Amino acid sequence: MSFSFAPATSSRGIPAPLEKAVLLLAAFNVAMIAAMYFGHSWLYDADGRLIDTDYINVWAAGKLALEGHPALAWDWAIHKQLQVGLLGRDYVGDYAWHYPPPFLFVAMLLAHLPYAAGLAGWAATSFLPYAAMMRGLVGQRFGLVVGTAFPVVLANTMAGQNGFLTAALLGGTLVLMPARPVLAGICLGLLSYKPQYGLLFPLALVAARQWRTFAAAAITTATLVLISWIAFGIESWQAFFHWMPTFSQAFFSEGRVSFYKLQSLFGLVRMLGGSEHLAWAFQWVASAGICAGVVWLWRGRAAYELKAASLATGALLLTPYLFLYDMMVLAIPVGLLVRIGLESGFRRNELAWLAGAMALLIAFPFTELPLGLASTLIVAALVVRRIVTPAEQRLIPQEIAALR
Repeated sequence: MSFSFAPATSSRGIPAPLEKAVLLLAAFNVAMIAAMYFGHSWLYDADGRLIDTDYINVWAAGKLALEGHPALAWDWAIHKQLQVGLLGRDYVGDYAWHYPPPFLFVAMLLAHLPYAAGLAGWAATSFLPYAAMMRGLVGQRFGLVVGTAFPVVLANTMAGQNGFLTAALLGGTLVLMPARPVLAGICLGLLSYKPQYGLLFPLALVAARQWRTFAAAAITTATLVLISWIAFGIESWQAFFHWMPTFSQAFFSEGRVSFYKLQSLFGLVRMLGGSEHLAWAFQWVASAGICAGVVWLWRGRAAYELKAASLATGALLLTPYLFLYDMMVLAIPVGLLVRIGLESGFRRNELAWLAGAMALLIAFPFTELPLGLASTLIVAALVVRRIVTPAEQRLIPQEIAALR
């Protein structure tokens, strides 16, 4: 099976409402980062003390690895003790380390820097490959603005999370696969620090007989495991697997993190009062349908852009463990829908639905609802609409003129 990811032509131009909305959101994200820093809501508070965020678990894990105790990063008590020492105060809850040992290499690099510099530097440097991926995905420089405008950019930056890197690697896999399958596989292998994305991609690659990408991903993953084993010892892998049940119980059984923060079907069922068993039942049934749909699609003759969009969207819907910063991945199908729309015309109400999906992500911090799940479902519906009705009428010339 051969793929094509033709250069974007976009001869229709960018509809004025889309261009204005994207520019406004991009400017808003940049301005808010500066405003929150100077308003003492990011990095340092008004008293000059460090503000704790998710990033502190990366810094603390890196410090433990640098001190020769990498396995202790998965020990909640010791890990938090180091965080409290850095902050000079205690805090409610835990910023636990739950990544596989290879991600300790990133943590160690960042731990060489002071906490605030490392957080800001991590956000900035991980944004660069994400921006490059969005440029390639949309097929023109407008993709840089689309990537900057994505609503989760602000939340991911504030938390110092890895959403930019995750989106860059996942999107990079899809952008590179048609022309550079080996590089695509390397990107996918590097994404193994997020094992929850490890099921859907192999199914799609096998269905499409993309053996070079599959092999490159497998070799990259195995190499990372071996190198981390040598660098951090078997004890780190033992600690990782030993503490996994604790993480599962904390997030899925006890709800130490409010269930509405899980942007998944599992989180929705639990938030509505459903039992853990019921939530898993819903999640597994939905996951089976998603896997079947992706395999069917990747075996078929749909446009590659739609296959890529479905895979990225399906990866989000498949995992029960999904927080807002992980929703950076949703920028991939959004960017692909923008690309298709610029090339061949937007469908009726497509831009309105995309705007609604983005509005839900913006509204999430002000609610206690898994609006990220709703946003993903809207984008998934738009992708499915283009797959099942490829000849559906697009905007007529008068409507296009009205958008300019």
